[in-house]
Amino acid sequence: MILFRCFPWDVETGERTRGGPLWFPRIAQGEGRHDNPSVYGCLYVSEEPVSAVVERLAPFRGWRSLEPWMVISGGYPVALAALELRNDAQLVDLDDPAVLIGEELRPSQVATNDRSLTQIQAGNLFERHASAVGLRWWSTFESLWANVTLFDRADHFLAVSDVKPLEAGDDVLREAAEFLGLPVAT
Repeated sequence: MILFRCFPWDVETGERTRGGPLWFPRIAQGEGRHDNPSVYGCLYVSEEPVSAVVERLAPFRGWRSLEPWMVISGGYPVALAALELRNDAQLVDLDDPAVLIGEELRPSQVATNDRSLTQIQAGNLFERHASAVGLRWWSTFESLWANVTLFDRADHFLAVSDVKPLEAGDDVLREAAEFLGLPVAT
């Protein structure tokens, strides 16, 4: 399975070190949907490249236009990485009604922006499903886009297929900006 991650890329570093596509930024986590940095680090990825970019650009929704500085973070270019997750990796699929019933979760609890709920759910699922490397759930921006939260125990199931800095002419960047109502500056 190919998954996409949008992140600030330090081109001088290795794949699994800070700034690399497979670095689990545990030290910077705590506010995200499924963050539990005292238990695990996680990567937020998507099955669709546009979903990963939309998630990254979402804080700029409402601005006059997409500006070049919006794809720079901490002095690093924001890149889109294609990550290959091995076929034998197990995910807890929160888009599967049978899983929700088994876990006694309601769709509204999975999609809520209340991080105090989603972080507890993720921690519980991490503990109960020791062989699962992450959670699959739907994007709150577009329910047809599947997002995946990978726990750091997924590390040995992952490989980098491609990494590319986002640039103004990229179709995926334009599509994400258009989705967010963020005109591309010319």
